[in-house]
Amino acid sequence: MEVQGSWMEVFEGSESQEEVGGEDALLGSSTLTLTPLVPHSPLRRSQPVSINTNRTKGMESLSSSVPSIPNPFPELCSPPQSPVVIGSFPPPSSDKHLIKVYGEDNHSRSVWVSPGTTAREVCHLLVQTAHCSDQENWALIELHPTLGLERCLEDHEVVLEIRATWPLKGETKLLFRKNYAKYEFFRKPMLFFPENMISDSADVTKGMTPSELIQSLLRSGNCPEIQGFLHVREPSRKAWKRVYFFLRRSGLYSSTKGSSKEPRHLQYVADLEDLNVYTANSPKLQGAPTEFTFCVKPSRDPARAQALKLLCAENEQTRTCWTSAFRLFKYGKKLHCNYQLSTSAPQRLEGTQHSAAKSRSSANLVAMDFSGKAGGRVILNASEAQNAEREEGQAWRRREALRCSLPNLNSAARPSSIHRSQPWFHGGVSRKEAQKLIVEQGLVDGMFLIRESQQHSQCFVLSLCYKLKTKHYLVIPCEEGGRKYYTMDDGLTLFIDLLQLVEFHQINKGILPVCLKHPCICVAL
Repeated sequence: MEVQGSWMEVFEGSESQEEVGGEDALLGSSTLTLTPLVPHSPLRRSQPVSINTNRTKGMESLSSSVPSIPNPFPELCSPPQSPVVIGSFPPPSSDKHLIKVYGEDNHSRSVWVSPGTTAREVCHLLVQTAHCSDQENWALIELHPTLGLERCLEDHEVVLEIRATWPLKGETKLLFRKNYAKYEFFRKPMLFFPENMISDSADVTKGMTPSELIQSLLRSGNCPEIQGFLHVREPSRKAWKRVYFFLRRSGLYSSTKGSSKEPRHLQYVADLEDLNVYTANSPKLQGAPTEFTFCVKPSRDPARAQALKLLCAENEQTRTCWTSAFRLFKYGKKLHCNYQLSTSAPQRLEGTQHSAAKSRSSANLVAMDFSGKAGGRVILNASEAQNAEREEGQAWRRREALRCSLPNLNSAARPSSIHRSQPWFHGGVSRKEAQKLIVEQGLVDGMFLIRESQQHSQCFVLSLCYKLKTKHYLVIPCEEGGRKYYTMDDGLTLFIDLLQLVEFHQINKGILPVCLKHPCICVAL
């Protein structure tokens, strides 16, 4: 059948249905017919529907009648008036910038920061969100994985300004971890600044001993001039050369003739105001003669291998002295203010307050003898004090053995695996990894961790830092009276588990050179 003119498809009964239900009724029949198209028929379009205002008022009244639910996890939210915001969505204000901070497990957390946010403020918020045991001794680490270099950001440094100096396509990132040695040179200056490295040109302090000189300079935020031999990598070749350097307030100098400090033999190397000092986290970086490598680079230039001044020290104490002196000469009084602020910061956790008070009071403990009838007396003789400490340890062992033999103490009260939940236990890490963890977190006397021994089955190893070196002590399991114990001194002192071993040596050093003070902690963000 031919159809003349324009046409359109409609369903049977569409006219009557259109009158009743409009276009929605066209789906009521399945019979297809053809009808001429009306030339100027109006098109029907969807129109916006207005919402009744009474509905909105009803919803408001309903929502106002429902009580507000308090936030069950306030510590996961950013504090009010904070320049740092944690979350995946940007804050209402447009001046926030997103940065990523990585933990030691390679997991990251996104943080929104304002342009003036300092490294200390970021650390404090991460401490709250990660539920860390204490608030201080945390730091942001600037890590360059490609170059194998890292440095600890100072508390007053602005995070966004540091990130602006990074290359756009680089792998540079921020790490969040412990750093006990950030201000340790203020507490033990002679360990960080040996007498043989103090320059003789510091004759403004005539009549003062080296220790008095260092302490007086550090209290005022200054640093003594440092001198000594360092291995330097020549820029044109891959060879290393042993050169005598001088570090002064005016800059870094090298001597062209041995250890001569005459002005005609001194060569200007770098300006301290525009330098950042980095340590190498990989051994023997670029063929260095030793593993105690560090470098200086311009702070505002991207991290390129051509811009680095690689230096290598003979030992860890020499490297620590040079890096600490670079920081003091560059920042001076700012570092001393940061140190005072860190020591005066309130401790928020009761357990942290207790441990801090215990560590402060442990330095004032004296040996006492209460065996006489006239009361206690202070033991002044050093050998007698050591004998008293040994006798007290043996008496403590007998008391613990008696307590463990009581019938109401079952094996479930203190399980042998209780150490696995402690922050100082690091499982089956190797000796090399344990040393790396301790070096990264500061090389402070008393820093420790416990790990499983890889050479002796069912044994553990206590890794302890003392005088910038890591010592390892084997913890051996043994049996006595049908019970399992742990010992480090061939059975002279026994412990029912590793937790008791740590708690004992936090007060009594025993066979250790120093008491256990700072646990090596790895926190997952």
